Amino acid sequence: MEKFLQDKVALVTGAGSGIGRAVAQLYARHGAKVVVSDVNEKGGKETVAQIEQEGGLAVFIRCDTASPEDNKALVEATLAQFGALHIACNNAGIGGPLAPSGEYPIEGWQKVIDTNLSGVFYGMRYQLPAMLQSGGVIINMASILGAVGTRMSPAYVAAKHGVVGLTKAAALEYAQQGIRVNAVGPAYIKTPLLEVLDEATTEVLTALHPIGRMGKPEEVAELVLWLSSDKASFVTGSYFPVDGGYLAQ
Repeated sequence: MEKFLQDKVALVTGAGSGIGRAVAQLYARHGAKVVVSDVNEKGGKETVAQIEQEGGLAVFIRCDTASPEDNKALVEATLAQFGALHIACNNAGIGGPLAPSGEYPIEGWQKVIDTNLSGVFYGMRYQLPAMLQSGGVIINMASILGAVGTRMSPAYVAAKHGVVGLTKAAALEYAQQGIRVNAVGPAYIKTPLLEVLDEATTEVLTALHPIGRMGKPEEVAELVLWLSSDKASFVTGSYFPVDGGYLAQ
């Protein structure tokens, strides 16, 4: 198998489960040394163990992406461990409360924005300077809700739209310095984030996808891998849905 990321150092936030875990595993299979990060230490260490069982190289570093200090420490620890940072996938995110905008809990708004939008900015704030020496790639995990709205999740929709805009701004700023920045927009993916939903809600969400099912974390990871590799060397400042036809409706 051709290894797209041989000898690269990759950092993945929210890698303790779901899409983040799938991305970290695929990065490792393609030769990257992977820093697995999450607030969930148990899940993060399980991801590392799974990578090591396949013969890959990974370490776990805890990080709450809503904290600027944690993001700074995460990049510093990555450089101390591996001597460089070539790839960062800012994947960590939360769903938040469900309520209409006029009733949305203020603390819920703040938590979602802190994690899903500010967390991506804090990540890039420290990842970008670390990549200036060697060049690099940043993939920000947005959502289909970075392109369209939905009811009852104003904070999530606002944050994911913000991630797409932030991605474009950073891509323009660093395009001539050897750093590419793109965003990925998954539709509803079978991850622990959706396991809390009842069967009726799950069926409704599934029906929203013309392809007739929800996505798998591995299907998102394949797109992230391509964007992270030299195969996508002319691609920056873009938003890529992986959505089973959701946005084509």
